[in-house]
Amino acid sequence: MTPTHTFPFSIITGRTIFRLVHDHLDGCMEAVQKAYLAHAEGHSVNPASFFLRFPDRPNARIIGLPSHLADSWNISGIKWISSFPDNIHKNFPRASAVLILNDHGTGYPFACLEASVVSASRTAASAVLAAAHLSPDKSRRVKNLGLVGTGLISRYIYRFLLGTGWEIENLHLYDMDPAQAERFQAKVCDPKRHAAIRISPNLNSLIQSCEMVVFATVAGRPHVHDASLFSHHPLVLHISLRDLAPELLLDACNIVDDIDHVMHADTSPHLAEQLTGRRDFVTGTLPDIITGRKKVDHSRTVIFSPFGLGVLDLAVGKWIYDQAVAAGEHSMIEDFFYDLER
Repeated sequence: MTPTHTFPFSIITGRTIFRLVHDHLDGCMEAVQKAYLAHAEGHSVNPASFFLRFPDRPNARIIGLPSHLADSWNISGIKWISSFPDNIHKNFPRASAVLILNDHGTGYPFACLEASVVSASRTAASAVLAAAHLSPDKSRRVKNLGLVGTGLISRYIYRFLLGTGWEIENLHLYDMDPAQAERFQAKVCDPKRHAAIRISPNLNSLIQSCEMVVFATVAGRPHVHDASLFSHHPLVLHISLRDLAPELLLDACNIVDDIDHVMHADTSPHLAEQLTGRRDFVTGTLPDIITGRKKVDHSRTVIFSPFGLGVLDLAVGKWIYDQAVAAGEHSMIEDFFYDLER
């Protein structure tokens, strides 16, 4: 008997995704902002991420981020992303991932996307969106930008900044492995866009020199403890979440993506909650700032700590899927779902 239903399934490769994202950075940014606002308005389901850990590889993990977006999307999905930090010693990225998209009407998956590019892109878009809304004058200008950690995430954040019109006079780089910072300077940086590009001799000097600091490291526990380093009250995009001692957050204006989600897995905000037994050190969420429900206190250091919501991957993934299908840049597998007789 011929099945009465067919459920086409598409594969979209990293090559296609990379090109679509980098050709349309503003579209990616728009997808992230819409997802943030939909989440804040209750048009999403975003359970806590779950972590698969390994007794023989304590620094490695695979994370599942299930999510659902209602409103105009009406899709669900899951990002399955591994983080194996030892990969960087073999000269390839620590993270690899896939994203599955599910139809809300039937529950059937309709696409699988290579998702390390999706994940890095939504992370960078989130950081740059935060920079635009949390900087004091919202001018898309910064005299001194510091990048702490010069891996893939910093590369994406840097390119999203330049690609969306940011003017960065001086760029400061720091990595525990100076060779990685030198490689970033040589292969990633655009010297025509800066007056100077400097590799900082140590982390402390970078922090003290910069009005905006991005932490994108693989740190598993806080390693920055000195509050005096932040006496000039910079904007800190704390993307890697575990670099700052919890005491530093207690004297800052803290913005997160979702308060409940960021308060686990020993993030710096989670450690601050454990230290104090409260959460009132958090000013609000990025959607609170975007919509004007909360204000940024620039008399203190402003710290953005995004846990990374699955709905962002879902929104960016669907945006990429729509573009890829419209351009015919996807591989359709007609009989992926085969035995469809009930």
